[in-house]
Amino acid sequence: MSSSLPEQLRNDVLTVLDAGSVPSIPTRPCWPTSPCRMTCCASARRRTPWTTSIASSSWVAARRARPWPRPSMRSSGIVWPRDRSTSSTATRPPAARGDCATAAAASLILRSRPAPTGPIRLVEAGHPVPDAAGLAGSEQIAALLGDLTERDLAIVLISGGGSALLPLPAPSISLADYRQLTDLLLRSGADITEINTVRKHCSGLQGGQLARLARPQVATLILSDVVGTPLDAIASGPTVPDRSTFGDAWDILARYGIADEVPESVRGHLARGAAGDLPDTPKAGDPIFGRVNNVIIGDNAIAGRAAVAEAQRLGFHATLLTTFVQGEAREVGRAVAGLAQGIATGQSDLRPPVCLVLGGETTVTIRGGGMGGRNQELALSAAIALAGHALPEGCQVIVGSLGTDGTDGPTSAAGGIATPDTLRRAAAAGIDARTALAGNDSYHFLGALGDLLITGPTQTNVNDLIFVFVR
Repeated sequence: MSSSLPEQLRNDVLTVLDAGSVPSIPTRPCWPTSPCRMTCCASARRRTPWTTSIASSSWVAARRARPWPRPSMRSSGIVWPRDRSTSSTATRPPAARGDCATAAAASLILRSRPAPTGPIRLVEAGHPVPDAAGLAGSEQIAALLGDLTERDLAIVLISGGGSALLPLPAPSISLADYRQLTDLLLRSGADITEINTVRKHCSGLQGGQLARLARPQVATLILSDVVGTPLDAIASGPTVPDRSTFGDAWDILARYGIADEVPESVRGHLARGAAGDLPDTPKAGDPIFGRVNNVIIGDNAIAGRAAVAEAQRLGFHATLLTTFVQGEAREVGRAVAGLAQGIATGQSDLRPPVCLVLGGETTVTIRGGGMGGRNQELALSAAIALAGHALPEGCQVIVGSLGTDGTDGPTSAAGGIATPDTLRRAAAAGIDARTALAGNDSYHFLGALGDLLITGPTQTNVNDLIFVFVR
């Protein structure tokens, strides 16, 4: 973070941001040793070739039936430790990835502390575009489920990235075509719910279809990374009823102008589904869901409230405004800057010191060839807006935005910050903010000013948090 900020405000901001990005929620299961046989398969998110995160995963654990009755969730012995020190993450230094010197100097480098996985088979797979390793892991999960009986218990753990980590394309769609579809959707500007609607209708596991494969009782524990925590959208809802249809999936491709760009195998599959020639994803009322129990164990609101509590402890009038922020990152950035300006100029009922916390997830429509992420682009846009209005003398304003998993786009940063003097400092360094925004190059712009937020992987993805500090 920029050293030009007043030291006390700088420290307070970092403390609040840290509280929001590392909420006190479970991060990984500890499986007990017991008389039963445990067989597990996990597909873990690969953020870069140098990072392994066990927590952002899609897991299926099959617990074999004992000679006595099927165990309940309580008797199955799942333990959620609060100690995060056993999590294993090895991160390549940002400078080695071609990042700017400022970002490398500000980075928090986490050292590798390998954690034993016991009976769990860990499959490291690609995200956000699925890869062959993810396909292999998905096939193993499907095979594991097919080997179970009605007396068994399947425990499914779902968190951020599950849609990409379970790429079991429909038989007529190749992995290469599924990858191309995913890439087009990510670049189209569609939100995550729309993207997942398409993917679940081209998949064999999403949209309740994992539950369709499972004959035993299913207990699904879910960390939500989707705005509003809709169960059918988180990881594309492998074990919940799906409200969308083949027709909805086709409409989304048409809405974003990519219907003619997706592979022919995808168009043909969706057309057959819309015509009723293929079974749709299972809907509410399907008897398969009578043996499934889905439980939310963490979401954006928990992270936001943790940040609010810390801000209040530091003396801010803090509140969580919403967890439903969506839309283009640059548009949201301008709106958030407007909140700060209203408070700073007295055009609000809130009086400084104020900390507003907002949650959700924005999108970026790629227009240029730069580097960045949605949180960094939001911060850059907010900086431009903040520079357009004079603030009362002595008033200090900071807007920050970060991804709770510590990763924002294909960069080493979690997000970035903006202040009223960001553009002045940029001009002194010979950097133009509007040119950077037009080229989607927020990473290099903020990095050159020391305004990137770099946390390292937090191993928990519950969407993004936006902060407005006014003092």
